[in-house]
Amino acid sequence: MTQKVAVLGTGKIGEALLSGMIRGGWRPGDLMVTARRSERAGELRARYGVEAVSNVEAAKSADTLILTVKPQDMGSLLDELAPHVPADRLVISGAAGIPTGFVEQRLTAGVPVIRVMTNTPALVDQAMSVISAGTHVREEHLAHAEEIFDGVGKTQRVPESQQDAATALSGSGPAYFYFLVEAMTDAGILLGLPRDKAHDLIVQAAIGAAVMLRDSGEHPVKLREAVTSPAGTTINAIRELEGHGVRAALIAAIEAARDRSRELASGNG
Repeated sequence: MTQKVAVLGTGKIGEALLSGMIRGGWRPGDLMVTARRSERAGELRARYGVEAVSNVEAAKSADTLILTVKPQDMGSLLDELAPHVPADRLVISGAAGIPTGFVEQRLTAGVPVIRVMTNTPALVDQAMSVISAGTHVREEHLAHAEEIFDGVGKTQRVPESQQDAATALSGSGPAYFYFLVEAMTDAGILLGLPRDKAHDLIVQAAIGAAVMLRDSGEHPVKLREAVTSPAGTTINAIRELEGHGVRAALIAAIEAARDRSRELASGNG
């Protein structure tokens, strides 16, 4: 791996990506980071042995630029980078709701731009990263992006028109599970269990269910039905969930997240 890669605006996700690349075989000497605070840049340099540089230095030196800043900071970052990014750079944008066209319009004509939405399980190498190609992206660019993001989980290519839906479902998805675990923990406490025991029971059930979904190849309905015996405890619980509109509420919540991603893309955020 001889390409130079720079992670710009290295927060938690950026650091997870950086550490995943190193575990995957990238040499620290081929990696660069930028950070808003010099103290943060120093921490990353000391922790990983990578080079800490300015945004402009990264734009001039790196073959691939990975932009991990917040959506509201993307415009100012691109303004800073634009005079220094030649057409042969690969730019990967990880900001929610920012389309490739927004990035392309602010950089040199012909720059290949890839949009990626990953999620916080990147911190434990279990991310789902969804990749979409911009106007000037070739197959080798997509393969390179997959090589990078495979270091922290799985990748999937989708048309950019599906990115807002992927953001709502996968990018925000972990939060929905945490919300569900929080509610189930409260239920366990209400039923008389200590908080720590309720938490352990739920987390292990979630892990076991996720592994079964991943490895069995079965539809979730079939797996649920295997737990749902006639006149038993589970069917009574399912009846209550349906009666309170939990399924409809989840669908509405994910649609709301999709709509917010669209608002960010249109500049109304």
